[in-house]
Amino acid sequence: MAELALLSDEPATEHLLRRVWPYLRPHRRVVGVALALSFADAATLVAIAPIIGTATDALTRGDRHGLAVAAVALLLVVLGQTWLARSSELRLILAGERIVRELREQVVDGLGRAPLRFLEAHRTGVLLRRATGEVADLAAFVRSSLPDLLTAVITGVFTLVLLLIYSPLLTAALVVLFLPPAVLLMRSFRNAAGPAFGGQAAAEATVAGTFAETLGAGETLRATGGLGRWSRRFDRENAAVVAAARRVVVVESRVAGILIIEGLALAALLALGGWLVAEDRVGVGTVVVFILAGRTLFETFDQASRLVGDAEDARTGLARLLDLLAATGPAAATDPAPIELPRRGELRADGLTYHYVAGVEVLHRIEAAFPAGDRAGLVGATGSGKTTLVKLLTGLYTPDGGTVRYAGVDLRTLAPATLRRHIVLVPQEVHVVAGTLADNLALVPGGAPRAEIERAVTALGLTDWVDEQPGGLDTDLGARGERLSAGERQLIGLVRAALVDPAVLVLDEATAHLDEATAARLETALAELRADRTLIVVAHRPSTVARLPRLVRLHAGAIQNEGTEVRTDVQRAPATS
Repeated sequence: MAELALLSDEPATEHLLRRVWPYLRPHRRVVGVALALSFADAATLVAIAPIIGTATDALTRGDRHGLAVAAVALLLVVLGQTWLARSSELRLILAGERIVRELREQVVDGLGRAPLRFLEAHRTGVLLRRATGEVADLAAFVRSSLPDLLTAVITGVFTLVLLLIYSPLLTAALVVLFLPPAVLLMRSFRNAAGPAFGGQAAAEATVAGTFAETLGAGETLRATGGLGRWSRRFDRENAAVVAAARRVVVVESRVAGILIIEGLALAALLALGGWLVAEDRVGVGTVVVFILAGRTLFETFDQASRLVGDAEDARTGLARLLDLLAATGPAAATDPAPIELPRRGELRADGLTYHYVAGVEVLHRIEAAFPAGDRAGLVGATGSGKTTLVKLLTGLYTPDGGTVRYAGVDLRTLAPATLRRHIVLVPQEVHVVAGTLADNLALVPGGAPRAEIERAVTALGLTDWVDEQPGGLDTDLGARGERLSAGERQLIGLVRAALVDPAVLVLDEATAHLDEATAARLETALAELRADRTLIVVAHRPSTVARLPRLVRLHAGAIQNEGTEVRTDVQRAPATS
């Protein structure tokens, strides 16, 4: 069987820049401009210290002209640095927002084309957390922390270069006193940060998944008395989130040791500078430059250390987003070549096999044919493989072996839009979105004008049901259709089926929540509405089975009696165009 890509709870954060580069490449120009402005901003900020040092030397020499020139230069540099700081920040934010927006669109597109098996294998809350929460966290980092972090890093590098130019001896002293303990401290943080931040993100995703399931199963939990046990599970998962957050706080607190290292290094630098001035080995201006630039270096390092937690959080979130994008696969470079298909045609399964778990086959070389205009029932005991088979027949699953063809064309070669125009599945659980009844009925390929909706409602004999709603077709159904019963949801699915004209219509227990009389009336109306199309019905209800002229029986993943049982006691509706 084809290996199903699954998300990792704690995806690797190594080589992140290389992995994200394909998403950065289209924006390299705007990113380049933003980086250039950031470098210019850092250069002007670092230039302030030597200008003040030059002014100090001019003052000690009594050089008024030199002091005036230094003052004017300082004013121009400060003004330029102010403009550059603002411009680089805005450019960097805009560049980051573009990249995050593209990542968000890629995530939505990836989830939209992801195989149904992938969506079924993951909790809704986990996917929701990655597709929304972590994208939002990354966007917040880009807006608030990334400009400051980048400026701090560039400024720190420029400052070290400046200090080395002014006095290699003082620079060496600063490097020896400050960098080794600071690097050790940051390495300790880095080693612990990956597991800590990754564990926190995984724990939060678990809670999000449980919370989403709680909302969907709230009525069932109350009715069965399982709310207490579910709440205890939620409490355990929430406690795991708190414990993970505490580990993150402990790891982040290690960075606070930088302040102690800075203080000791600055005190030593002052003492050494004073001794060098007394020995007439450097000028007072040089020491002033070192004190100011050293302070700038410490401030930038301190700023970077405060932001490193945010950066690690964003790094973890980006790794989880890239994991999702990798699992859902890259967008196809081109859509499949358009194929002209007949309006009606045979649906055929040849040698179908399927696995949910490697080594455990749930369908065994299924052979079945459904000619154009066929009316067939797919029957069998619970667990016999009916729902799996209809998902294969409708192209929602890809078979591990064998093929499904419509009019002789393999479904895998069809563009999704073409496939959905010709083969439609109406499931037992009909999904309803926030909006009006008309909005939900129009959720069919290409949409549906109001006049067509009204004609479909009339054809199915549901006018009275629509009129009983407070606002008719304009009735607000509430969040997730909470104002509808399970049977009314299925009515929406059946009206949607009446609004489309696929070659093959598959009803998977689509009337299970309706009373027998209503189900019979709607199934008959739906069949007669397009009597020349193929209708495949998955059903347990005897009355539904009794209305079908041909049965395909499944048992333990295999077709019994060579796949057909023709019934002569059922009258077919006359074909109409």
